[in-house]
Amino acid sequence: MTQTAEPQGDTAEAHTSLWRNRNFMLLWCGQGAGTLGPRVALVVLPVLALDTLHAGTFQVSLLTSLGWLPYLLFSLPAGVVADRLDQRKIMIFCDVARLLLILSVPLIALMGRLSLWYLYAVVGVSGILTVLFTVAYRSQLPKLVSSAQLVDGNGKLGMCESLAEVAGPGLGGALVGLVGSSRTLYANVLTYALSALTLGMIRVPKSAQSPPAGASRVSFKAAMGEGLSFVRGQVILRKLLICTSVSNFFVTAASSIAVTFLLRDLHASATAVGLVFTLGSVGGLVTGAFARRIAARVGSARIIWVSMLLPGPLYFLMPLSQPGWGVVLYAVGLAALSANSTMFNTGAISYRQLVCPRELLSRVSAVYLWITYGVIPLGSLFGGALATGVGLRPTLWVCALGMWSASLFVVFSPLRKMRDVSIPEAALA
Repeated sequence: MTQTAEPQGDTAEAHTSLWRNRNFMLLWCGQGAGTLGPRVALVVLPVLALDTLHAGTFQVSLLTSLGWLPYLLFSLPAGVVADRLDQRKIMIFCDVARLLLILSVPLIALMGRLSLWYLYAVVGVSGILTVLFTVAYRSQLPKLVSSAQLVDGNGKLGMCESLAEVAGPGLGGALVGLVGSSRTLYANVLTYALSALTLGMIRVPKSAQSPPAGASRVSFKAAMGEGLSFVRGQVILRKLLICTSVSNFFVTAASSIAVTFLLRDLHASATAVGLVFTLGSVGGLVTGAFARRIAARVGSARIIWVSMLLPGPLYFLMPLSQPGWGVVLYAVGLAALSANSTMFNTGAISYRQLVCPRELLSRVSAVYLWITYGVIPLGSLFGGALATGVGLRPTLWVCALGMWSASLFVVFSPLRKMRDVSIPEAALA
């Protein structure tokens, strides 16, 4: 596949640090705070349901399910909305709306009128807004940086997501212990306020401010189908979609039994479990920080399949881990998975942003969210059911093999014959 030469301006900008790009830094802070908020809420709201409303195990599990359900139901419509409206304003709207929803919970609790059904409504509506926020921010980056800086930008955004995944639950748990679950939600409100403030300060270039011409030329229903049609017509996009979905399925299956395995089979303490997951996040943080240099050395296309293939053998350290110091093996396997996830997502999302027409980008991103996040509840059920039938350690062996097998979809694809992503003429224009 022939590579298209990049303009000299883009080549020069590729070596310019994004830390000096005001718009990118504001997006980075806004996306980080907007991602941290839901992670904190995932811990605080179930604790609130248990302690204040005396909910049962199944009732609490519904809160988690309602948090993921919007990805199945609303991803495709969210993609059309994000393609037709100003994405930065959408993100700000989502932040303000989530802020008001979360703020209402402690206020209603103070009045003594909080109910489980109200929590369900807050989680469900917040989930819809989170889907819309996620679709919008993934289409915002190409407006603020050059095509040569996309890998670096996506790497830093991915690093921020990894940090939020680790810090969110830990911060939520620590604050619950200090001030209680209801008051902790005020900190959650602050994350959304910070996100809205920083996003409001972004100055999008005039050429990228308005929705692309023709974005609303077809009906809403037909517009949802255009994203699916585009993905079906692109062999690499199809392979990336399948690879991500298979990986997410088995990663979620392993995650659903990880804490149980560490506590019951390895007899690890709660502190040790927290340390394992903290150390496991290091891989994602490091690869996110050095994504641009790694992709430049390996190749922006080649890194996609290399990042899926090479860390695979380390996944088997998780089922090989043993009590005592052997628990470190689980942390090493988790760090390899974290590194794979951040680097693969950086390369795959950058590829998507380069090859998709601007007027389709949000809808194509929505297709990925719809399918790749839609398998997460299924993976969780699979992990729990298999562990019940054959045991925790055998299930982890199956999951490790499944996670590594996902690499086959990108290894046996046109990406294997490419070093760098070719930038279409339309993207350069």
